[in-house]
Amino acid sequence: MTDFENVSVERVRDYWNRRPCNIRHSEAPVGSKEYFDEVEARKYYVEPHIPAFADFRRWSGKKVFEIGCGIGTDTINFARNGAEVTVAELSDESLRVAEQRAEVFDVADRVRFFNGNAEELTSFIPVEEHDLVYSFGVIHHSPHPERILEQATSYLRTGGTLKVMVYNRRSWKVLWMVLKYGRGNLRKTRKLIAEHSEAQFGSPVTYAYTRAELTAMLARHGFRVTEMFVDHIFPWRIKDYVKYRYVRVWYFRWIPSPLFRRFEHVLGWHLCATATYEPQGVDS
Repeated sequence: MTDFENVSVERVRDYWNRRPCNIRHSEAPVGSKEYFDEVEARKYYVEPHIPAFADFRRWSGKKVFEIGCGIGTDTINFARNGAEVTVAELSDESLRVAEQRAEVFDVADRVRFFNGNAEELTSFIPVEEHDLVYSFGVIHHSPHPERILEQATSYLRTGGTLKVMVYNRRSWKVLWMVLKYGRGNLRKTRKLIAEHSEAQFGSPVTYAYTRAELTAMLARHGFRVTEMFVDHIFPWRIKDYVKYRYVRVWYFRWIPSPLFRRFEHVLGWHLCATATYEPQGVDS
């Protein structure tokens, strides 16, 4: 067993309750429309590949199951584009803000929120088939990601779609961590990824995968990958970014935008996969 597999889900919950993802993306009062608008604008400015990957409009009139909503940016975009959304979220604090968001944007009737451990979905969410299971940057923070995938199959119709983002081990960010914090010691890679993967230091669990590893993991649960790509290199100088200013670090400042985009597509931090659920492919 790995160290991550021995981490309790309670530790993971406590970590995200202390600082829900993107919670500081606005200085407006938390829960206000201004706050949520600014959070969304900043999130999609820094990670512009998300709307295209999620393809919110495609799911109008469809049933979407989201595993790990955070404070609900993608959730609300699915709902206001006409999807019926079911959400599983581990963090009580994140869920509270996401529920506020649904009320603010008048889509609460389109979203069902459930608080609990995604490794045990069927223990607290009624089993119903959905057209899409969506999880962006979530399963790699759980001690047993494959348990989540196994549970997710109970909520997806045969031929349905899974869209998942996990972190890419063969990325610029991992190289940067090893050089900056590990002094080039590759044996520290796994520990460094967990410590520095998020804005808040010291994530209890952060797995990272290669393309082949993610493809194989999905296949074990009956998912056939139809598209996979990497994207997202964070180029902004942190001391300015936390003050809501966008200034590139010096070594990215002189790279032309087309070349930088090519770089992101080779060594991006986000490994995004779209897959079709074909349960007959599951090993017996």
